[in-house]
Amino acid sequence: MTLVRTAHERGITTLTLDSPHNRNALSARLVGELREGMEKAGDDPGVRAVVLAHTGNTFCAGADLTEPTPTGPLELAGLMRSIVALGKPVVADVRGHVRAGGLGLVGACDIAVAGESSSFAFTESLLGLAPAVISIPLLPRLDARAAGRYFLTGERFGAREAARIGLVTDVGDDGLGPVLAGLRRASPQGLAESKRLVTAEVLRAFDRETDVLARRSARLFASAEAREGMAAFLEKRDPAWVL
Repeated sequence: MTLVRTAHERGITTLTLDSPHNRNALSARLVGELREGMEKAGDDPGVRAVVLAHTGNTFCAGADLTEPTPTGPLELAGLMRSIVALGKPVVADVRGHVRAGGLGLVGACDIAVAGESSSFAFTESLLGLAPAVISIPLLPRLDARAAGRYFLTGERFGAREAARIGLVTDVGDDGLGPVLAGLRRASPQGLAESKRLVTAEVLRAFDRETDVLARRSARLFASAEAREGMAAFLEKRDPAWVL
């Protein structure tokens, strides 16, 4: 069964993360299917914009820690860059929880609408990791003080706070409709050229920083501290360093 379902309606392609068994975690298979779906939408002249949605109460839980080797940082960076570089707007429709690498997907999207009950957390520091490659699309959008706090503490925060710090565009359970109406009224050329303006610096950051941050992420994943953190998470216990 596919982990990413595709639907089309009036020029909008919706790619729905549909891997409820692991809370839409970024398994190698899901990352591959999502990137393929983005590429197909980008090549289809009948597609005006893409919506990234999800099933269940979790938009994306981050890396799939049950895989022998969690999705490589280069693969995740490639997926995020493909979203940013797509010649069509990509809209995140978040109706649930987002953790760790899932926030990278939200940050890569041009517009993000969150439901009132959504929650967010950069949980990497709690596992002995860091939000390395996902920082590329996120740091240009986030309030610097808020990024410092939430990157470091791993605290959970809600949709209103996510909007205040620049992580999401709007909050409301009916917020997607006006966005799609505006995108359907815009011309394909107008959308593509407008997107190029707002993504140029982020794309330069991907080209400049991906290799360095991917190596840092791989080093952290291979560390003894991260192995303890991930084991503790899977075993539902505190890691050894908790005071």
